[in-house]
Amino acid sequence: MSMCKGKIIIIVAPSGSGKSTLIKRLKLDFPEILESVSFTTREIREGEVNGIAYNFIDTEEFESKIKTNDFLEWAKVHGNYYGTSKEFVEQQLSVGKNLLFDLDIQGTDSFKNYFCNEANAIFIEPPSMEELERRLRVRGTDSTGSINLRVNNSKQELLRKKDYDYCIVNDELERSYNELKSIIKDILET
Repeated sequence: MSMCKGKIIIIVAPSGSGKSTLIKRLKLDFPEILESVSFTTREIREGEVNGIAYNFIDTEEFESKIKTNDFLEWAKVHGNYYGTSKEFVEQQLSVGKNLLFDLDIQGTDSFKNYFCNEANAIFIEPPSMEELERRLRVRGTDSTGSINLRVNNSKQELLRKKDYDYCIVNDELERSYNELKSIIKDILET
């Protein structure tokens, strides 16, 4: 199906696995990789900018986009919708842009179904469930109920870690990041 001129790199991980930290560093080291900006109905968090972190829209607009098949993947996660614009992705790939996606399990599965082997999925595994829960609490952005929900979801997501192209245990940031950087270089050079 090699219609893509650009590369598709997906980072898939449970909440609190440290993927945001890894992605921030990747973007500094690989400025040529575009991060796809998803659409979401969740509330904007302090410090986030609409159109940078996410495209924030209301539920009605999101559901309208679902009906018109505007998303490559979409899901309702923790009570909010998240989705990736099909038009944006296809347009960027067709001009040779390499794209980086921060997706959940469902989204990654949709991409693998749509793009097959052209979608390179890298699973980021937390060192332990205890550490994942600690990171979520320290972050201070979620209620206890939301943290418990995320921890339970994470346990399910971890069962899928071997289903993807790569798996990195994010136990020590420098080591984990160097492993990720090496994988990204390999993907971009093939």
